[in-house]
Amino acid sequence: MNFENILVDIQDTVAKITINRPKKLNALNKKTIQELHTAFKEIQSYTDVQAVILTGSGEKAFVAGADISEFANFSEEEGANLAKEGQEKLFDFVENLTKPVIAAVNGFALGGGLELAMACHFRIASENAKMGLPEVSLGVIPGYGGTQRLPQLIGKGKAMEMILTAGMISAEDAKEYGLVNHVTTLEDLLPLAEKLAIKIAKNSSVAISKAIEAVNANYKDGVDGYYVEIENFGNCFETEDFKEGTTAFLEKRKPDFPGE
Repeated sequence: MNFENILVDIQDTVAKITINRPKKLNALNKKTIQELHTAFKEIQSYTDVQAVILTGSGEKAFVAGADISEFANFSEEEGANLAKEGQEKLFDFVENLTKPVIAAVNGFALGGGLELAMACHFRIASENAKMGLPEVSLGVIPGYGGTQRLPQLIGKGKAMEMILTAGMISAEDAKEYGLVNHVTTLEDLLPLAEKLAIKIAKNSSVAISKAIEAVNANYKDGVDGYYVEIENFGNCFETEDFKEGTTAFLEKRKPDFPGE
């Protein structure tokens, strides 16, 4: 896969996607969003890939926000379409990917950058990371799911404070809030992400995809998450992975999941 604004590296069962616009602090423009969509869609079809790491190039930023120059003169309708298309093409797409995506936040994750990290299945951060949704300081609100995912992750009160003050929080504060799972040095960030991804890859890819769907169901309007869990639990019993997993357990050996 060859792209202009992102790098894709696949090693064994783990794919790493790096947003590569260091001179723009990896800001999201329309082309980058399209390239990310294409990369995730292709990786989704790779049966050997069991987990994805998403990070930014350089040591300053994961994604420092959206590229404001692209939409500064948009009309109301154009603005709404920008948010709708972005959510469908990238943010919702990542959240519902059947392969788990780990955001390795290596610096500033602001605006669309934090929204992208929140769309991932979980997040880890380097000590220098700073996170925030500064949109109201520009006269607009988060448009890529920030007003929805941030309260889900850290609670309404803290989310309201972050959104309404347009302030940034440190990596340690993000960990305390439950926004990130781990904080480590910048040097150790990708090794930790890889360690977690490899640990995930040892499990049943079929079960993992069903678990992702069940967890996400709890946050969808009109969907009974418990019902989805029951259905997906039952579906697992018809898979080769379930047969291999239970047989390996009874035989006291490590499973070799076929991914079926």
